Amino acid sequence: MTRVVLVTGGSRGLGASIVKTLAGQGFRVVINYYQSKDAAEKLVSEIGKGNAIAIQADVTNREEVDHMIEQATAYFGQVHVVVNNALVDFKFDPDKQKSFTELTWDDYQKQLDGTLKAAFNVAQSVMPQFIERQSGNIISIGTNLFQNPVVPYHEYTTAKAGLIGFTRNLASELGQFGIRANVVSGGLLKTTNASAVTTPEVFDLIAQSTPLKKVTTPQDVANMVAFLCSENADGIMGQNITVDGGLTMN
Repeated sequence: MTRVVLVTGGSRGLGASIVKTLAGQGFRVVINYYQSKDAAEKLVSEIGKGNAIAIQADVTNREEVDHMIEQATAYFGQVHVVVNNALVDFKFDPDKQKSFTELTWDDYQKQLDGTLKAAFNVAQSVMPQFIERQSGNIISIGTNLFQNPVVPYHEYTTAKAGLIGFTRNLASELGQFGIRANVVSGGLLKTTNASAVTTPEVFDLIAQSTPLKKVTTPQDVANMVAFLCSENADGIMGQNITVDGGLTMN
């Protein structure tokens, strides 16, 4: 059986790496995008319309998410895996990151909505077909910064830490239906759109602090996501799997 994987924020950055890796391993992919239509359609043309579709949706908007799931299901027949990857309006810029005293609750709310509300919308929207089929897979993209805040990206890290609690509750409740839920937490990735403004000094600090002496790449994380999408990982449940070259160790 060829598994169908929906990747939110799949048109660029880490999402595009995940999409390309999945397609290269024989998965069919649903490429969700918000504004990057050209990039999403370019990926579809590279992969082929028989194995990929691009669908626009704001993942913080439940109606748009429901419509996306309907479109994806109509196109491929069903969705087997969702990857909550979309990042809403955040840049890893240590020079411009607000200090705690400068932050507002709106800053936090934006990241909570972009991370937790989005994951909630996607997971709940796809849940009826997962339960009916007695099979499904939810993979969410986290961060190692909640363990080792090299730069205190307060609002982003707090939202991602909450994602682990969200995922483990899903795993506890939904395992009885054959539905898995896990988190893949990468280190600061070199380089994505979000980390393009990260200073060389920060990358160098991370590389020198990491046992492998290198910064994590999008491909490193994409490889783990692809593994969790496969039947080889069907026994992995409720885990936060960190891919950061050993910078943090669980």
